[in-house]
Amino acid sequence: MAGRECYHCKQWIEEGQAHDCWTTTEAALTRDLPADLQEAWTRLRETAAAFGDQRIYASLNSIMFSRKSCYFFVRPKPSYLEVCFFLGRTVTAPQIRRVEPASKVKMVHFVRVRHRDEVEPPLTDWLREAYDLQDRLQAIPVPSAPSSNAQPAAARKGAAKAGRTVTSPLREAPPPPRKKVSGASARKAGKAAGPRASRRR
Repeated sequence: MAGRECYHCKQWIEEGQAHDCWTTTEAALTRDLPADLQEAWTRLRETAAAFGDQRIYASLNSIMFSRKSCYFFVRPKPSYLEVCFFLGRTVTAPQIRRVEPASKVKMVHFVRVRHRDEVEPPLTDWLREAYDLQDRLQAIPVPSAPSSNAQPAAARKGAAKAGRTVTSPLREAPPPPRKKVSGASARKAGKAAGPRASRRR
């Protein structure tokens, strides 16, 4: 029978059957969770929503929590919630199963939650730190590139004490190449100079 396999979820789709696993909802991703995970998810969502302004939306198989960029997301699994959050440092703790680099300044941490009682410190503290990370990164000044003709700081300081201006030394231009003079040209020049020299005398 004609059909295709979905590139994202690997589900077999019959010809003419509607399928859209990419655009999904929180309800679709959490409706089949057991009661313990439903309670854990509800508490996790309420805790994160209390941090402040953000977007909470479903994408493919995850529920994203985002400000200008995603600061953590949840992957609902049959037996646990995989919570993945981004920090500007690497945290080592029994709850954290692994850590991977996400960018030059962010590390993504993976935690499994199986019960609502696990949605408490230190996990909630890490989530709050992930939420605040964007503000801290924006507050870090970006160093400007030094100008190519900028004077060294020590030279400027010494010049200020001496009351003079320090300028960068200029390269001395190389002397022009000497023009080669052949023997015939030299003899002609000597003959032309001879009469003039005798008339001066």
